[in-house]
Amino acid sequence: MLPAVVKLCCGISYPHLRTMAAVAVIGQEITHLQRWGQIQHHMRTDAGFKKTKPEDLKPKPVKEDQLFYVQQGQEAMRKALTMLEDKDGWKVENTESNGDVICSKVMPGARKVFRLEAVLEASIDDLYDLLFVRVEDMHQWNPSIQHLKVLKHIGPETIITHEASAETAGNLIGQRDFLSVRHSYRQNSSVYLGGAAIQLESFPPQAGFVRAENGPTCIIIQPVDEDPRKSHFTWLLNMDVKGWLPKSIVNQALPRAQLDFTRHLRRHLTASASSLTGEDRNIETR
Repeated sequence: MLPAVVKLCCGISYPHLRTMAAVAVIGQEITHLQRWGQIQHHMRTDAGFKKTKPEDLKPKPVKEDQLFYVQQGQEAMRKALTMLEDKDGWKVENTESNGDVICSKVMPGARKVFRLEAVLEASIDDLYDLLFVRVEDMHQWNPSIQHLKVLKHIGPETIITHEASAETAGNLIGQRDFLSVRHSYRQNSSVYLGGAAIQLESFPPQAGFVRAENGPTCIIIQPVDEDPRKSHFTWLLNMDVKGWLPKSIVNQALPRAQLDFTRHLRRHLTASASSLTGEDRNIETR
């Protein structure tokens, strides 16, 4: 099935959606570009967030020719969070027996975006590690992905990736590839992963694939108050699959891709937890 990340670095029936605790607009703006190629930005909070004082991030050295990608990642994050914070127009698409909920919203231009909300049996650090730090390993646990390669690291918070979907049974859309900028941000106990499509003349669409476009999109990961080993997982999926597919087919395939992704992620988390438990038992018996 067509992959969509979390781009991250992230997307089902309860009569009411679970309140998105600590979710609201994060404004990210570039305040100035210094001569030595540093970028300084600040994050602002709004009504839905846990109240914190606005804080300036320490400037990080970034090459001048790479500032464009950092700005793109931050702008994608800002736009995606603004879309999530707007509560109007969302309709329930699907509710799963495990509590996962997918809602959709029609955006200007008649394209649908999809929001998945779930609770995962993993800490925010584990999910951040899987979905951003070790994003290249995603194909090992998600069969929807043929490969995912980090083409460039731009500081610790921004990466450029190329992703290709696998040819799987039941894929309604066909194989796509994606060229994306991904940006991460941590605020208090929450993690935000945003992203959007970019263009690189040095990396044209690959043979046998249609170059699709992600974004603006984001994933928000927040701890469950009563159990820090669990996380609230909110994923905005916003994708233009390109090609000549009917919208009805695309609008069936995208939420299905979110469910497939979350199912594979849960299986991997369960397998990893079982493996760690087995190692602990072996140590105790020595």
